[in-house]
Amino acid sequence: MHRGSVLDRAGQYSIIDCDECGFVHIDPLPTPEQLDEIYSGEYYSEEKPEFIDNVIKDIEWWTTVFDSRYDYFESRLPALSRSLLDVGCGPGYFLKRGVDRGWQVTGIEPSVQAADHAEKLGIEVINAFLDSSLRASFTKEDRSFDAVHLSEVLEHTRDPLSVLSQAYSLLNDGGIICCVVPNDYSPVQKVLVEKLGYSAYWLAPPHHINYFSFGSLAALMRKAGFEVVEQSAMFPIDFFLLMGENYVGNDKLGRDCHTKRKQLEIMLEAPELKSFKQELCGLMAAHGIGREMIIYGRKAT
Repeated sequence: MHRGSVLDRAGQYSIIDCDECGFVHIDPLPTPEQLDEIYSGEYYSEEKPEFIDNVIKDIEWWTTVFDSRYDYFESRLPALSRSLLDVGCGPGYFLKRGVDRGWQVTGIEPSVQAADHAEKLGIEVINAFLDSSLRASFTKEDRSFDAVHLSEVLEHTRDPLSVLSQAYSLLNDGGIICCVVPNDYSPVQKVLVEKLGYSAYWLAPPHHINYFSFGSLAALMRKAGFEVVEQSAMFPIDFFLLMGENYVGNDKLGRDCHTKRKQLEIMLEAPELKSFKQELCGLMAAHGIGREMIIYGRKAT
């Protein structure tokens, strides 16, 4: 039974700060059958019809994002430890970048459309959800990984602790996990609601089930057995809202803001500025700022 204070309501759903789970989520939870229908079939065709095309358009920027994560993995792992599992790999471009850098990669993706796209890039993709039966299949094949990438996944699942636990069991000792989720009910969003009259525009049930803070996600990762070793943040695009650029519900303006964000981040990759960018992302995380949070965990040896 899920109980907690109600933060918001969206359609038929209450948004509760759940005492049992330790993080915010919708109530009632969608059924497994509903999630299977959404993510196996309609998600990329109906909810994100332009997502794959936009990734291709933005590939220069995405490459800087991907490289920062591979850089971190490589800084923490031995030189020959280069196997990676990407859970919810989408169209496969993160994995393609890993191949370019000499990694052995495998993807898990429930969407048929996205999995097919990734396979056309030459990526090994398992068209499924990460669950106990899939984990058992990996275990039977004696397959484990040095790194696990979980980007924009945990907000979509009924039981994020179970997903993290499955990932933990598939990591080699000393392996690294990278978890990326939206940063919701953040200080920036609080200012937008309280000072500028915005509604809770980040709520998207039933697709977004869970809403994390840096603290709640780190606590959940520890509960799954991980040692939290690094926290960072992605660009706080909601700063544009603070500056009066109201892109909520305005896709063209949102895309324009994103273009400016891309240009800034690509320029911050210059050698003269890269260390500043890394420190800035860490500082934002320390203050709960950033539209997405990135938390790295390590499986103890």
